[in-house]
Amino acid sequence: MYKVKVNGAQDFELSEENNVFSLSGQDLELDFKELANGHLHVIYQHKSYQAEIVSELKKEKIVVVKINGRLYHVAVEDQYDRLLKEMGLNGVLGKLALEIKAPMPGLVLSVNVTEGQEIKKGDSLLVLEAMKMENMLKAATDGIVKKIYAGKGDKVEKGQVLIEFTA
Repeated sequence: MYKVKVNGAQDFELSEENNVFSLSGQDLELDFKELANGHLHVIYQHKSYQAEIVSELKKEKIVVVKINGRLYHVAVEDQYDRLLKEMGLNGVLGKLALEIKAPMPGLVLSVNVTEGQEIKKGDSLLVLEAMKMENMLKAATDGIVKKIYAGKGDKVEKGQVLIEFTA
């Protein structure tokens, strides 16, 4: 399922299964044909729509679409984007995530970094035990550890800031 924001205001949930699209829980009966150069022809509720992809930022998951002459800015978020946001790892592609948050309640088994330490993308930062499983939290990008808020043996809550970084 995708969360879709149109023109920065309207929020929808979009899903697709076996070429059947649902928007906010209601099935959409669409008939569409892909044409050349990012153009589409769509029939919805017996009305015809000409759609064109004007621009696309794939990494940011943002598309500008022109439908019957009107421009729409569409931002798409999937379940992985939401999970990264919950974990505090939602730095916009290439930017440093400035904090690591607990993805779930748990117990800190070990902290593998110290304040002031330089880290590289993929470095192991902290081990969190949750639901009898060990979860290794790793660095999303390069940076420097600014502050550590949790230590070995600490119980943490979902969303609690564990480690803060500087750019």
